[in-house]
Amino acid sequence: MSPRDLMGAALRGLTANKLRSLLTVLGVSIGVGAVIVLVAVGNGSGKAVQDRLEAMGTNLLTVSTTGGGGGFVRGQAGPANQQYSLTLDDAAALADKNLAPDISSVAPVMTSSGTATNGDTSYTVNQVIGTTPAYLPATNTPVQIGRSFTQADVDTSQRVILLGQTAATELFTRPASAVGQTIKLGAVDFTVLGVLASKDSTGFNDPNATAIVPITTLRATQAGYGALNQIVVQAAGQDRVDTAQAEVTQLLTARHQVPADETSPFRITNSAQILQTSQDTAATFTALLATVAAISLVVGGIGVTNIMLVTVTERTREIGIRKALGARRRTILGQFLIEATLLSLIGGAVGVGAALIVTRFQLAGVHPVLVPSSIGLALGVSAAVGLFFGSMPAHRAAGLRPIDALRHE
Repeated sequence: MSPRDLMGAALRGLTANKLRSLLTVLGVSIGVGAVIVLVAVGNGSGKAVQDRLEAMGTNLLTVSTTGGGGGFVRGQAGPANQQYSLTLDDAAALADKNLAPDISSVAPVMTSSGTATNGDTSYTVNQVIGTTPAYLPATNTPVQIGRSFTQADVDTSQRVILLGQTAATELFTRPASAVGQTIKLGAVDFTVLGVLASKDSTGFNDPNATAIVPITTLRATQAGYGALNQIVVQAAGQDRVDTAQAEVTQLLTARHQVPADETSPFRITNSAQILQTSQDTAATFTALLATVAAISLVVGGIGVTNIMLVTVTERTREIGIRKALGARRRTILGQFLIEATLLSLIGGAVGVGAALIVTRFQLAGVHPVLVPSSIGLALGVSAAVGLFFGSMPAHRAAGLRPIDALRHE
């Protein structure tokens, strides 16, 4: 038989039992669609984190203490006098161009939480950040509506506040109407100076559910006069990050008199290193999701095998008649292989179509990012599944003896 005749015979075989063929196609399509969608979700999640880190800049350093502030002094059994806690004086020293020439800006950071109230409307702000104006450009946190506070506001402990988009929406419905209004944070009145630009969510925490106030105000009204949570340092350039990091380490070690034989109590996080780590983690996560989804392809392949075995059993007499009339082994083999491959390819095409529709929507807080290569790979794998899992039923059909096939009831 010619290839065209083989294809026609295979199509007639598939349409002989439409429901069975439809269920087989559905099984394969679920596997193919799952691979494409899950790879897209993993890629989208990694890209969201990567975009946020890149937006912050790869020349950013975040300084904190390994013990979260405070420590123990040698020779004392009780709590230390917070020898290694970060202070405003540390931030001022890091901002000194004579001591750290490779650092362009420094922003001390304290964090707290509280309930913001506007009339009868209240909203729990999980992260209230106390800092200086340098924090906003360093972390790429622009003010979309209104204006930021100034260094003079910090110096005079002005009770002014910047609201994230979520906080502003919860308190005022329309963020634009928040500017100039007075709200309470805890029991203290604050004047809203501006609303921060919206930031993309990674699907875990809402970066817009925040508020920023002058650090002196936060210390006086909310968090007290304890240690800083961290210091945000911006290097003078991407090529000077390592030098700036060395200057931070050297300066803080000297200021806090850290003994040479002790591990540094300061943790300095390099945003470039975080970006690389996040990319590696995202790649691993995506590969894991693809592996899990591939299991459903294997299940679909087993379904192809079962359906084709049933088909061979039902068409045993037909195979016997064709062999008695001179049909060759390779003709029978080719027909059943084509049937199995067509089932898988049609299922793959349906799965791709479904995946293209699903990836247009946000899933679990993540915007899926379609990977074009995953479509071709999924289709190729579906064809391979048809050939591999269809080979056993096809060989079984081709190996039937005409006399035995004709006696089959």
